[in-house]
Amino acid sequence: MGSWRSSKTVPLLLLAGAVVLWEIATLGPRADFVLPPTEIARDVVGAVASGELLPHVTASLTRALPGFALGSFAGIVLGLVAGVVTGFAETVSPVVFLTYPVPKVVFLPLFMLWFGIGDVSKILVIALACFYPCFINAYYGARATPRLLVWSALNMGAGRLTVFRKVVLPCALPLVFAGLRVSLALSFILLFSTEMINARSGLGFLIRQAESNLRFDLMYVSIVAVAALGYASDRLLLLARRRALAWQEAGSA
Repeated sequence: MGSWRSSKTVPLLLLAGAVVLWEIATLGPRADFVLPPTEIARDVVGAVASGELLPHVTASLTRALPGFALGSFAGIVLGLVAGVVTGFAETVSPVVFLTYPVPKVVFLPLFMLWFGIGDVSKILVIALACFYPCFINAYYGARATPRLLVWSALNMGAGRLTVFRKVVLPCALPLVFAGLRVSLALSFILLFSTEMINARSGLGFLIRQAESNLRFDLMYVSIVAVAALGYASDRLLLLARRRALAWQEAGSA
């Protein structure tokens, strides 16, 4: 219990210390665009209370979450299949690993030409970015399944579908969730990039608008909003991971 409290307390103390130092640093001579944490907090509360922030948060989530869901689902399914079917892996994996280093935001102009400048092109770019971490982690998670477990299940009369569902998938889940966390972060990163181009709403658009109008308070509010959304989404994903992998924690206890 003591170690648990210590692991929770130290990060909070470091964060509080950083905020206090930031606040103290802004008391002296400073540029107008460097705002202290207390002022940013007031601006966030004011933006939420006035309703100015909510439409942009909603617009961003309607782009980030569908893109994350679509790309992650496709990546996990294809990655698991590639991990257990050698012929499929030999066909798909070279293409995936060849295109993986390419920044996915460069496809946005192409998608805009093909699908228009609306939300569809933005969602597809986010989905494309989320696909790769999920595919790679699911692929290696499936391939890391101990052969002894597979052979034992087959020798006990289990079919290939049962082996996949009862043996391969549980072994791959830890890496699958690792890929999901990376993809979730990428969905918010790509969200800003896509919303800064031909968007009329969203947190990325709000930052670009705030920069043009020298509304640095609004810029900080948008950054805090996306940080809060990303953190909350990551906590929910970790909660889902703990529940899905409860058997693993119970076995190691």
